[in-house]
Amino acid sequence: MSITSENELLGMQKVSEAVACTLKEMMNYAKVGMTTKQVDEYGAKILSKLGAKSAPYLTYGFPGWTCISVDQEFCHGIPSEQRILKEGDLINIDVSAELNGYWADNGGSFVIGEDIHQHQKLIDASKDILKKAIGSIKGGVKIADVGFLMETEAKKRGFKVIKNLGGHGVGRSLHEEPDELLNYKNRFDTRRFKKNTVVAIETFISTTSNLAIELKDGWTMVGNRGGYMAQHEHTIVVTDGVPVILTEMNGILN
Repeated sequence: MSITSENELLGMQKVSEAVACTLKEMMNYAKVGMTTKQVDEYGAKILSKLGAKSAPYLTYGFPGWTCISVDQEFCHGIPSEQRILKEGDLINIDVSAELNGYWADNGGSFVIGEDIHQHQKLIDASKDILKKAIGSIKGGVKIADVGFLMETEAKKRGFKVIKNLGGHGVGRSLHEEPDELLNYKNRFDTRRFKKNTVVAIETFISTTSNLAIELKDGWTMVGNRGGYMAQHEHTIVVTDGVPVILTEMNGILN
């Protein structure tokens, strides 16, 4: 969406604070021995307390309130009573919601307990790339140029990007134009970021895969060549200068 009034900005700030608070609390709550279902239900209680509704459930009938992906699950992982978190697991939590007709999206990857499998380098790369990408966005900047920056930075660190996942416009629904804000340069994409537009910018940084493929459950995605992936995501408002990060309070870039 494009912000055209103070009320619209306030609406986006409220829903963004709701998803950011929920993500932060879920990341702090998740511990070794818990099931991903427990973590999901904890997040659902926070969203409900804040008056927000799960976006994946509302939009797609997703079998969970948030997406929780563990280890070689890249994204859209279904919360489960069978999935028990273990020491050193790489976990991604993606929280999106609707509140009073406004929608926002955010996510982050982190390690459960001690980093015994050395995932932190991948996580730090994802965080740094998101920070650099957001810092490069303003009205008039080519969308493909930001994708080029993301892929270039990933390669510098010895990683790949997932080419069939991307960020997207958000605001009056979960996915809006501009869609397919990819992590690489699509030379056919001539679009530019527009001032006052609300977008969800996200990284998809991988160890070995360059595509995400869907499992038989119809939701969970894994890498075409295995490995691990880290994702970090903020909802932002594009300006003439530094973007406004609406979900900043989630602390994912700290």
